[in-house]
Amino acid sequence: MIQRLKGHARRLKRELTALYLAARDPRTPWYARLVALAVVAYALSPLDLIPDVIPIFGLLDDLVIVPIGFAIAIKLIPPEVLAEWRARAREERIQDIGISRLGAIMIVAVWLVVAAVIVYVLLRWA
Repeated sequence: MIQRLKGHARRLKRELTALYLAARDPRTPWYARLVALAVVAYALSPLDLIPDVIPIFGLLDDLVIVPIGFAIAIKLIPPEVLAEWRARAREERIQDIGISRLGAIMIVAVWLVVAAVIVYVLLRWA
């Protein structure tokens, strides 16, 4: 069972890498890039919309949001581009995508917007 989980983790990491690299490919439309980079940033982010400490719901967002985001991003990216980057990620074992500045900026921007909306709603409510 442990080996099977490790295999799933390796495939997920390869898919994340391929998605990230396909999003940086100039043949990928801008809207597909945006979705793919947001999915990769969310998947790699230590911050979740629902914290993992909340029983059941904390893990549910990872089990729902990430796969749905993957599916949407994969549908938006041209198949030949995605196939090329999947093959390269598999062949070259490109596994370490690191944290790009754009990804970090997107994560911080999303959380700042969420915080601003919460503050706005609280101030309007008070």
